Amino acid sequence: MDLIPASPVLQLDGIDFHFATHSVFQSYHQQFGPGISWLRGVNGAGKTTLLKLAGGALQPLHGTIRLDTLDSASEPLAYRAQVFYCGGEAPALPWLSVSEFLALHLALYPGSDHALLQRELQALGLAHSMRQSVTALSLGQHKKLQLALALALPVRLLLIDEPFNGLDAAAMQYLRERLSDPARLARQCIVLTSHLEPQLPLAATVEL
Repeated sequence: MDLIPASPVLQLDGIDFHFATHSVFQSYHQQFGPGISWLRGVNGAGKTTLLKLAGGALQPLHGTIRLDTLDSASEPLAYRAQVFYCGGEAPALPWLSVSEFLALHLALYPGSDHALLQRELQALGLAHSMRQSVTALSLGQHKKLQLALALALPVRLLLIDEPFNGLDAAAMQYLRERLSDPARLARQCIVLTSHLEPQLPLAATVEL
């Protein structure tokens, strides 16, 4: 059995990806290591597309995407069990309550700490929203719901698209504190996009 490296590494090699109307990536190569990488670029540069490719939601036409020794194409289930994508889209299962939405994610990620998730929900002001439908959440609440999962799930690769959108000042400060934790920075590869200066301890800045 392959040993899991102490520090996570995401490797994209020779990535080609095209939409029907235009090409986004051609023979794209990039490596992301442990800590926080800020993915920058103008609108339409492919930032969200890159996160979705790394998260397994999109598949490249050519090229390979690996997290440590896991290949996203040949080992998709094992790969995705180590990855969480936090985006801005509405949940794919809108009929679920918040509690059911969280339970589904906890079941998908072995080793999840339920108590830690509850602490994140409490800190982000969502502890009293468990019985609500996910469709009844505001933009800010929906973002906080995804961020609570992002902060609690035991993944090696964390992908966050515009983490500060829709957040109040207190939630922004809390998120920055949690993402800046040295233990997290050592064990996770975090790739985020942000139009704002993240005000986080960055390991790298990547321009698209």
